[in-house]
Amino acid sequence: MARRDEIECWLTDMDGVLVHENRALPGAAELLQQWRDEGKPYLVLTNNSIYTPRDLSARLRASGLVVPEESIWTSALATAAFLKQQMPGGSAFVIGEAGITTALHEAGFIMTDTNPDYVVVGETRNYSFEAITRAIRLISAGARFIVTNPDATGPSAEGPMPATGAVAALITKATGMEPYVVGKPNPMMFRSALNRIGAHSENTGMIGDRMDTDVVAGIEAGLHTILVLTGISDQAEIERYPFRPDEVLQGVHELLRTEPFVSDEI
Repeated sequence: MARRDEIECWLTDMDGVLVHENRALPGAAELLQQWRDEGKPYLVLTNNSIYTPRDLSARLRASGLVVPEESIWTSALATAAFLKQQMPGGSAFVIGEAGITTALHEAGFIMTDTNPDYVVVGETRNYSFEAITRAIRLISAGARFIVTNPDATGPSAEGPMPATGAVAALITKATGMEPYVVGKPNPMMFRSALNRIGAHSENTGMIGDRMDTDVVAGIEAGLHTILVLTGISDQAEIERYPFRPDEVLQGVHELLRTEPFVSDEI
């Protein structure tokens, strides 16, 4: 397992690590700049499959963080990469927003509600009973069931709202079929991210704020795991689990260099 000073590439979660309620967390902008100065490949990860990388890049910019769209990896992109590998040129009936539909289109998939190879359920703010009914019938007729991420609820200003995992549970209950879930805590999400930037697990670090998704998936993918306490986990939460991250930090500001970076390039 790499020590922190041996890490050459970074994967970091977005919400609770770099931003909180659309505000940059202390040290986030400086850490991203540090990685750019050092030429370290990195990806910002999110289980949210609603938005495209371009949308997310714009939202982060509004928070004061510069993250180009090619440095963002979502559960929608991971799902599209997985399906392209499984069945190039396949077809899918999709419940979801631009994040997943755009990713599947760019992966060469055809969207159809007639005899698709897959039913893909992603995050959406407008779950249609008609679409869910269609998904249930297609899965019962033999379509493979894929879900972008397992999160049962998502945050909103008014409180928790049902998310992908809750709708997937409804479909599972109606069909008796369990989905294959691509996003965290499936280490597939991290492995596809590593492939995207040509990184190796032995010298890659992962920063997250959740024990049950980020840290367990990072451990299973063989990464150096760092839990920050700026999201939903605290010390009591850490104690509930039978595994531990390699490091626990108060926030990403603790990853900033104290001495100025000097390049060895002449």
